[in-house]
Amino acid sequence: MGEGTKPGQERRRFRAIKGVRDILPPATDLWNWFEKTARGVMEAYNFHEIRLPIFEETELFARSIGVETDVVTKEMYTFADHGYWDLELVRIRIVNNPPGHWDGSVVQSYRTQVANLIDQCRMLIGAGEIPDTPANARALSELDLAVNAINSSIPPVGMGSTQFDASILQIVHYARSLKFGDVVTLRPEATASVARAYIEHGMQTLPGDQKLYYIGPMFRRERPQKGRYRQFYQIGAEVLGTSDAPAIDAELIEMLTVLIERCRIEKWTLLVNSIGCPDTPERKGCRPKYVERLREELRKVKDKLGADSQRRIDTNPLRVLDSKLPEEQAIIEKLPKISDFLCEDCRAHFEKLKQELKLRQVAFTEAPRLVRGLDYYMRTTFEITSPVLGAQNALCGGGRYDGLVELLGGPRGIKGIGFALGEDRFIDAIEEAKKIHATRPVDVFIAWMGEKAYPTAVRLARVLREEKHTVELPPEEMKFRKALERADKLGARYALIMGEDEIKTGELSIKRLADGKQEKISEDALVDYFRPKAGA
Repeated sequence: MGEGTKPGQERRRFRAIKGVRDILPPATDLWNWFEKTARGVMEAYNFHEIRLPIFEETELFARSIGVETDVVTKEMYTFADHGYWDLELVRIRIVNNPPGHWDGSVVQSYRTQVANLIDQCRMLIGAGEIPDTPANARALSELDLAVNAINSSIPPVGMGSTQFDASILQIVHYARSLKFGDVVTLRPEATASVARAYIEHGMQTLPGDQKLYYIGPMFRRERPQKGRYRQFYQIGAEVLGTSDAPAIDAELIEMLTVLIERCRIEKWTLLVNSIGCPDTPERKGCRPKYVERLREELRKVKDKLGADSQRRIDTNPLRVLDSKLPEEQAIIEKLPKISDFLCEDCRAHFEKLKQELKLRQVAFTEAPRLVRGLDYYMRTTFEITSPVLGAQNALCGGGRYDGLVELLGGPRGIKGIGFALGEDRFIDAIEEAKKIHATRPVDVFIAWMGEKAYPTAVRLARVLREEKHTVELPPEEMKFRKALERADKLGARYALIMGEDEIKTGELSIKRLADGKQEKISEDALVDYFRPKAGA
C-alpha cells in the first residue's frame, strides 16, 4: 500500500476517457497558428465571431438535424439538467423495483412512494421549479389513476389480477416519462445553435447579412479513429439574411480555399452539387420527387446493401449516397442523379453558382452524388477533400439551409448557408504537407548567477516580454554550463548572461546559440539589440 493510501484504497492512474485526448505542446503551437490564421481569413471577409453555449436543449438538435439522422439517434451526449436527484432516486426505485407479488406491506410501501412522488412534483410545478408541461400534467394524472386502482385490485392471496399488473405497468411507464428539468445535449454541431442565437437576439433587424464564425469543441459518441474523436474541434462560418444569391455561396467557398492556400495544403479537390429544394406551403419542391424515386430504386437492390443503408431507405434515403462502404459504391453509381430532377429555379441557382466560382478562379468538380448528412440542407452542397488524409479524406463541407430559421420558430424568409471544418483533420493535412513550422521558440534564456543578479534578471525579463519576446527565466540559480545546456534544449535563440560582475560593470553578455557568437552590451541598449535592423 502506497504512502498516504487508506486501507481498502489503491492508487489509480487516471487516463483520458476513450475517444478524447490531450493536445500537448508543441502541438498546441500549430493549433494556435491555425486558429489565428483562420480568424484572419474570415475577418478579412467581414465575418465576426460568435461564442455559443456548449450545450443546448435536445429538441433544438432533434428538430434541425433530423430525428432519423445517425447524429440524433446514435451519437448525441444527452442528459437531464436538474438538481432534483432525491426525486430521481425515488423515480429509479419506482421504475426498477415494482412489486412482483402481492405482499400487503410491499404494495403499500410502493403506493406511498408513488403518491409522495406525485405530491412533490405537483408542489414543485406550482412553485415553478420543474417544467409545467402537458406531458408532465398527463403523467401525473395517469399516475394518480394507477395508484388508486391498486387499492381495489389486490385480490386474496393466491389469485391473479390483470388489473394489478396493468396498473403497475402504467406507473412504471408514466414515472419514467416525468421530466424534472430540461433535457440538454452537448452540441454535436453548431449551425443549429447559430440559428437559435440569430432568432433569440433578433439579429434579422441588423443591417445586411449576418456573417458569423465560431471556433470550439463539439461532441459525438461515435467510434474513435484517426482524425475522428468524441470531443472534436470545429471552425465554422454561417451567413444568415434575406438573400439566397449564389454569389454568397461562392464567396463562402472562396474563403475556404484561401484558408487552405494559407495552410499550404496543395492537394485538394472542391466538390459541389445541388440537392434541390423541399416542399413549402407556397410550392412543391423538386427534392421530394427525387427522394421517392431514389427510395424506389433502393428497394430493388435492398438485399445488396449493408444494414445501415437498408435502414436509411425508409428513414433518409439520401444518406445512402453518403455511404463510404466500398462494396456499395458500384450500386450507388447506378442510382438516379438528383441533377436530373432539379426544378427550374434550383437548376438556375446551381448554374449561377458555378459561374461565380469560375469568376473567382476557384476550381471545382461537380459531384452529383454529394449530399450532406443533416436534414436542414437544400440546394448548394459542397465538400473539400484531400488525398493526404487517406480513406477519411474530407477536410470540410457545408451547404445552404434556407428554411432552418423558420423551422426553429424564427421569422419567415431568412436564408442561410455555412460550412464546418474539423480542426483535427486540417491539422493532420498541414502536418502531412510539412510546410508550416509553427513551434514558438524561446527568444531569450536569462542565465543569471548570484543573488545580486536576480533582481536585474527579473526586471529585464519583464522589459523583454513587454517587447513581445518569449523569455525563459529560471526560478533558481543554475551553474553556467547547466544554464546553457538548458537554453540549448529549449531551442533558445539567445542566452542573456548576467552575474555579479555584469551587474557591477553595467555590461551584459549576449550569446547567440546558433553559432556561439558572444558580445557585450549595455542594459540601455538591450531592447534595441533585439529589434529588426533596417534592411534586414
